[in-house]
Amino acid sequence: MKMDPVEYRRGETVFRGWLADDPARLAPRPAVLLIHEAWGLGEYVKHRAERLAEIGYVAFAADMFGEGRQAASTEEGLGWTKALRADVREMRARVRLAFDVLAARPEVDSSRIAGIGYCFGGSSVLELARSGAPVRGVVSFHGNLTTTDPARRGVVRAKVLSLSGADDPFIPLEQVNGFIAEMKAAEVDYQVVLYGGARHSFTDPRSGERGLDGLAYHRLADERSWSAMHAFFAEIFEPAP
Repeated sequence: MKMDPVEYRRGETVFRGWLADDPARLAPRPAVLLIHEAWGLGEYVKHRAERLAEIGYVAFAADMFGEGRQAASTEEGLGWTKALRADVREMRARVRLAFDVLAARPEVDSSRIAGIGYCFGGSSVLELARSGAPVRGVVSFHGNLTTTDPARRGVVRAKVLSLSGADDPFIPLEQVNGFIAEMKAAEVDYQVVLYGGARHSFTDPRSGERGLDGLAYHRLADERSWSAMHAFFAEIFEPAP
């Protein structure tokens, strides 16, 4: 298994992602686009990409902020995500660009790509689905479920899996119910899972170091959500590696 840097551009902005792959496996293969949290593309998401590559997927950890930037503080990271979420067209353009970069890779079966994301990344892959991109399915791990441009009937092609903590103060039940109503209205094939006792960022063992109330690692929710993602992949890829 190897991990290589991938540079791509949107206008004057340079993005720096990482592609994890096992070149010994037959190509083309199903691929997974990964989008990072508010802190930027760091070791956490890169490690998740490596785990997916070990299984047999081509995994691309994309950069949403440009230049591979990582936030120096919680406040800085939240400021970057707030600006992008306020400009949904730009947010969708950046995640779609990353999707297209992955789809163009010779080792990738461009008809079998999924997107997953963590926190801000979860919101990003949901916007990819809402935009009507030709992605097989998206998985949001503790991502914000609101949007300024809701899904529309006949536009969304992806199946959707939302995995949230039942005790997440940033994604209250009202937000979850609103998301369910949005998915129903748009006639999306969706699933929503809530993990009891889990708070925000429950998949990240270092989430408690961020100094932000409401973040906490939850081992069982982490393991269960990872298993739920694999079951989802087995369905949408028919078969998965």
